[in-house]
Amino acid sequence: MNKLIAASIAMFFAASAYAAPDAPAKNSQQSKMASCNADAKELKGDERKVFMKECLSAKPAKAPTQQEKMKTCNADAAGKKGDERKAFMKECLSAKKAA
Repeated sequence: MNKLIAASIAMFFAASAYAAPDAPAKNSQQSKMASCNADAKELKGDERKVFMKECLSAKPAKAPTQQEKMKTCNADAAGKKGDERKAFMKECLSAKKAA
């Protein structure tokens, strides 16, 4: 069974290495596989299998709620006043990720 899994993974990487240069963008699972594989390049055997299993099953980090963003931005704005604070808060709260 382990040999079958290893062969499947090897075939996946072999096929992806010969993909056409104008192939469509990777989906999230392919991106995750590529990222995990790059992180595991030094690992071998059972250690690599365990790492890949954990890496591929990991869920992406949850985006912060608006309340969490407000708390973080408010703390970062300490010492700013007036228009400077207003501009900072606007930029901070509209950012995709909290700082």
